[in-house]
Amino acid sequence: MKRIKAGVDEVGRGSLIGPVYAAAVILNKNINKKDLKDSKKLNKGKREFLAKYIKKNSIWAIGSASLKEIERINILNASMLAMKRAIIKLKKKPSLVLIDGNKSPKIKNYLIKNIIKGDQKIVEISAASIIAKVSRDKLMSKMSKKYKNYKWDINAGYGTRDHINAIKKYGITKFHRKTFAPIHKILSLKKN
Repeated sequence: MKRIKAGVDEVGRGSLIGPVYAAAVILNKNINKKDLKDSKKLNKGKREFLAKYIKKNSIWAIGSASLKEIERINILNASMLAMKRAIIKLKKKPSLVLIDGNKSPKIKNYLIKNIIKGDQKIVEISAASIIAKVSRDKLMSKMSKKYKNYKWDINAGYGTRDHINAIKKYGITKFHRKTFAPIHKILSLKKN
């Protein structure tokens, strides 16, 4: 019996806003793997094209952990929760789960292996990073329509100079992670 490998990666861990996303992907054996790279190494157009291609040629699932969950259990545990949700949602149970990084969720009856820089070495993880990034970026663009000043459609909520300046000028929104250092610091300064 052939091993069914799933790749898993998360996105949005370092963002200052919104949920953290994870994707789990089992690639079909006939998929063209040549273009599957870490999502950070691809431009937006290529990522979106590949996300559609991967979705058509794989079994995939998205998991997320909400802003409230991030604030309650911290970003690391929320990332693990998002990964666990993605893995469990897969329509087929993988015999091996390959996760990017050095931490993984504990899931009963799943064989899980961590791969440092897995998004650069393992095509299943690269595929997961692409799907997770495109999915979260879509949410960021949607949120950005109402909060144009923060440019979330461009910075995905990360602490870019533009984003930090917008926070200082326009304040903190209900989507900002108040336990994150830059936001927490701004909130503390406002109290004094």
